[in-house]
Amino acid sequence: MDAPTAFAAVALAAVSWDGALTMAGTRALRHALDYRAPFKGRSDKEMITLMDTLLQGLRAKGSIGLMEEAASVLDDRQRHTAYAVAAEIMRSDGPLQDQEQKILTDLATTLRLDPEETSKVLEVMDVLHASILEPAVSA
Repeated sequence: MDAPTAFAAVALAAVSWDGALTMAGTRALRHALDYRAPFKGRSDKEMITLMDTLLQGLRAKGSIGLMEEAASVLDDRQRHTAYAVAAEIMRSDGPLQDQEQKILTDLATTLRLDPEETSKVLEVMDVLHASILEPAVSA
């Protein structure tokens, strides 16, 4: 597995952690990859082939297995970015559920990320996905 494939694997595993690909999650996955090099330069056929390969790996290894394989390929910066993309994908359909939070915690451990850094990512996701219709809650 090369680094771009590993990056996409983390994103796919995040969007399908519960064994289902929701419409919101699928859109978030596509957006996360479509504008990012090297994926933005790939044809639809190349992206379909990549996703088919990753889906086969997901079925064979499960989300955690796929994340573990991907983590072994990515460098520090790529692991940090993959975590941020996974967090955004998981937030794409609303606030994090308990199981989603556990998956992100496990992913951070698998990716060997500093808890302080992952906390910052989640804080940014809270701001990015905050409702614009509800007043802010002050501490």
